[in-house]
Amino acid sequence: MNLLESRTYHCPYCGEENEALVDRSLPEQSYIEDCSVCCRPITLQVTCEPQIRLIAKRDDE
Repeated sequence: MNLLESRTYHCPYCGEENEALVDRSLPEQSYIEDCSVCCRPITLQVTCEPQIRLIAKRDDE
């Protein structure tokens, strides 16, 4: 089983699609990535059980 899976999400600032690699070995995780288009910081909240659920939030939310 591959522990890294690619997921797409939309930037909460500019709406453009981005891609994140999710580490399935961690049941819950939170980290910050910059949007590949507008470069603003996005907080990604990920849960992996039973399925991968990724929520992208602005840092002012």
